[in-house]
Amino acid sequence: QVQLVESGGGLVQPGGSLRLSCAASGRTLSTYAAGWFRQAPGKEREFVAAISWLSASTYYADSVKGRSTISKNNALNTMYLQMNSLKPDDTAVYYCAARRTLAVSVREDDYDYWGQGTQVTVSS
Repeated sequence: QVQLVESGGGLVQPGGSLRLSCAASGRTLSTYAAGWFRQAPGKEREFVAAISWLSASTYYADSVKGRSTISKNNALNTMYLQMNSLKPDDTAVYYCAARRTLAVSVREDDYDYWGQGTQVTVSS
């Protein structure tokens, strides 16, 4: 069993930056893929970015590509999402997720474990 805990959300002005963290416990993610999803008010949850823990290959949604970087720290068993040039449309609850395979996926149904989410609000 894997437990995921997100942190780092908050209120930021348009154009600002945030770094979200996702700390995993229970077992190492060395044979997993992990990702970030977000859900804005009144909208469905959507894919943001994913990383394969072993190869560090990454994949991004078009909406955040070029503005965000997903990364990991093997020693800390933690994943990060650095978000820059934030826009009001980025306002959402951000969730991290992990799946028991090395292949990344954009489908939320492919993920086995989820965190509780962290709120990101982009507003002036």
